[in-house]
Amino acid sequence: MARFPGNDGTGDDAPARFRKDPDPRFWRMNRSLPFDWQLAPYDVLQSQAHARGLARIGVMTEAEAEEIAAGLDRVLARIEAPGFAFEDADEDIHMAIERLLGEEVGALAGKLHTGRSRNDQVATDIAMVVNAASHRAMRLCAAAMEGLLGLAESHKDWPMPGYTHLQRAQPVYLGHHLLAYFWMLSRDARRFGFAAESASVMPLGSGALAGVNWPIDRKIVAAELGFAAITPNSLDGTSNRDFVIDYLSAAATCAMHLSRLGSELVIWSSSEFGFVELDEGFSSGSSIMPQKKNPDSAELLRAKSPRVAAAHQTLLGVMHALPLTYGKDMQEDKEPLWDAIDTIEASLEVTAGILEDIAFDRERLEEASGDEMLAATEVADLLVRQGVPFREAHGIVGELVRAAIASDVPLSGLSREEIARVSEALGGDAGEEYYEVLQRGSWLESKRIAGGTGSEPLAAQIEEARTALAEVREVAGV
Repeated sequence: MARFPGNDGTGDDAPARFRKDPDPRFWRMNRSLPFDWQLAPYDVLQSQAHARGLARIGVMTEAEAEEIAAGLDRVLARIEAPGFAFEDADEDIHMAIERLLGEEVGALAGKLHTGRSRNDQVATDIAMVVNAASHRAMRLCAAAMEGLLGLAESHKDWPMPGYTHLQRAQPVYLGHHLLAYFWMLSRDARRFGFAAESASVMPLGSGALAGVNWPIDRKIVAAELGFAAITPNSLDGTSNRDFVIDYLSAAATCAMHLSRLGSELVIWSSSEFGFVELDEGFSSGSSIMPQKKNPDSAELLRAKSPRVAAAHQTLLGVMHALPLTYGKDMQEDKEPLWDAIDTIEASLEVTAGILEDIAFDRERLEEASGDEMLAATEVADLLVRQGVPFREAHGIVGELVRAAIASDVPLSGLSREEIARVSEALGGDAGEEYYEVLQRGSWLESKRIAGGTGSEPLAAQIEEARTALAEVREVAGV
């Protein structure tokens, strides 16, 4: 087994310090190549920009920088070629690329690590990963938002019951309900945007912890790599993983939102509700029951959420109480990040797919929203208009509900005498208005307040959603 370099970048150039190869048990735990190989394209881009930075200060010639850049392109092509295998002695992707570069350009490869530590090297790679993943997540959020907005527009006048505690509460329009998830994803997109901004500050040049001795123009290198700024403090530059935590936080919240949507789709697609049917392409059957059509895609949206949340908590735990600057603990930032990226991107893609061919049952939705008990608050508001304090009105309507249940009739089935007996405020003209309030159309259209479910505020909300989607698309570069 070849000796592995120290995590401060000293490596094989200090053989006097170590006389023994690492214990195989430690080597297996310490070796990060099985998961950090995914940094390869970012590490190559960073190394090419670093070589050009070294050329600008005379550490190597421009021709040498170009030769290194071309050699790194060949290295990446080799890594990405089918059947490529790293050597057992490769500890991480950075050392593997350096070894492969030596095979391509010879001793010149040894100049590349001048003015750079693996500490700022890996921090820069990870920042590039997070920036790219954040923009992909924003684009995927936009795709799901577009699906929700389209469905909201085509179902803007479909009544359905709204729920609290999974009990029927008040009627809403289906379009209004779907837009609730649109706004969740809109906030998620902004959170991913913040993660991208957080990752747009370049650590390269921080060295192992104190900076480097070479006057590389960090701002030029940062601009070449697409960073907006450079880290102002080398200690923070090498030890910062806040941008990873920001991404994982955004992903965890987004996954939670998708789990809520998934849960409702599972419930709504059950025979007991029958509100919706998922397309066969996003459903599964049973190995024993031929009649089954299971909403497995929506169930998986529920189940993926704690997985992403666990990734967030993992890195918070890794960084908790970690003294400055670098500790090998921080190697544990990658696996939860990769898993969260894969999971949230797959979840957003599936969500957009589900929404493409989902089918709602208007008759079942209308039937469920026609329960007059959902108009109880409307009756309470009628009493308030008659001068009854709301808390008192609340109790009066509760008595009416009990009377209707006892007589096994809807609220409108109570006689004028019965309602007047419960409250004098429902006598005379108010009694007539009581029955008018219980007509279904008024339940929804009475919610004319901005942000409410009525047709007028819903139309305004749809316009607002179009603007919000355009903004997300612009930031995401769609």
